[in-house]
Amino acid sequence: MKKISICIVTYNNENNILSVLECIYKYSENFIVETFVVDENSSDRTVDLIKNNFPQVNLIVLPQNKGFGYGHNQVLDRLDSDFHVILNPDITFNSNIFDGLSKYLQDNPNVSIVSPIILNVDGSVQDLPRRIPKIKYLISGRLERFGGLFKIWRDEYTCRGKIFKEPTEVDFCSGCFIMIRTEIFKKLRGFDERFFMYFEDADLTRRAKSYGKTILNPDFFATHVWERTSSKKLKYLYIHIASMVKYFKKWR
Repeated sequence: MKKISICIVTYNNENNILSVLECIYKYSENFIVETFVVDENSSDRTVDLIKNNFPQVNLIVLPQNKGFGYGHNQVLDRLDSDFHVILNPDITFNSNIFDGLSKYLQDNPNVSIVSPIILNVDGSVQDLPRRIPKIKYLISGRLERFGGLFKIWRDEYTCRGKIFKEPTEVDFCSGCFIMIRTEIFKKLRGFDERFFMYFEDADLTRRAKSYGKTILNPDFFATHVWERTSSKKLKYLYIHIASMVKYFKKWR
């Protein structure tokens, strides 16, 4: 029987961590599941809620928050699965999505990563996946409200309005929900920890292409509570810009 590992990195996620764990264990038929939660020094009830409600979870509590990629990399040396899932704590789903995605990877050995369609809470499609980041695309994210070229660039970057009817190769799989072959995740040594937050998923997708296609599969759906923190808080805007600079410097 195939084995699937799942890793969720948390930081003050008491409002949604139980929902995603309930989904995982409700829809974990036909495979062996091993779930990791890496908590990066939450100050709320996140850790206690996991301990009290899901004692079967492998809980790793870190003394400080060193970023999304760093948190996910803490499980690298503990993985012995066939397929590994990188999952946000604010994701929910209502089907045996892991079984379906892993079957797709089994049937398509030339694919390294597969992701589902991501929906908003109201059922609309989020602006994911995306094209390879370019400066014009990222500028347009702040200025698309002015229309013109900015809106054209933003629509192009986010594939807005494109209807995916079959599994399609994409440039950038969102880190909110990625299934990757565990062997490949280990070969890549996980995420580049120089990215505290933002663009680490674009970087991982780009590196994974050396081992196979990176695919969006529209046969599967998950819901994501997308908060867009970088557009609301100056601190996260700074982190977003810093990661953007690191990404462009790395990939020139």
